[in-house]
Amino acid sequence: MIKDIPQLKVEDVAIAIVPRDGEDDELWDAFLVNLKEVPIANVLISSNGYGEVSGEKRKTTTLRHFFEEIGPLTCTLIEPIQSKLFSLNNEYWVSFVMNGHMYDKKYVFVSGSIQPSYFTTVPFVGRKGVMIR
Repeated sequence: MIKDIPQLKVEDVAIAIVPRDGEDDELWDAFLVNLKEVPIANVLISSNGYGEVSGEKRKTTTLRHFFEEIGPLTCTLIEPIQSKLFSLNNEYWVSFVMNGHMYDKKYVFVSGSIQPSYFTTVPFVGRKGVMIR
C-alpha cells in the first residue's frame, strides 16, 4: 500500500551555480554539494531549461549525469551552463541512494534568479554563486 512507503525528505544536499574564475561571463558551472556526513550513492541528475523568451516558448535538451558515489562534505561538478540560459527556468532533478533508501528532489532556478544579488559562498567550492538547498 502507498501508506507503507516512507516519505523521505532530502536534506543537506544542494545545487549551486557558480561563475568561473577569471573567464568571461558566458560559461558558469553547476555543482552538486553534499553537506551530509555520509556519502550518497547512485546519484542521477537530469537537467533542463524551460520558459519563454520574447513571448516564444523555449526548452533545452535534457541532460543526464550519473555519479556512482559522492563523498561526504564535498561537491562534484555536474556540468557547465551558458549564462544566456539564465532567462529560462533551470531545473535539476536529483535522485540518490542513502542508507538503503532512494531519495529525490527537484531544484529549480527560476528565470532571473542566477545573478550576483543572490550570491552566497558555496561550501567546498570556495567561490560565490547561487545555491538552492
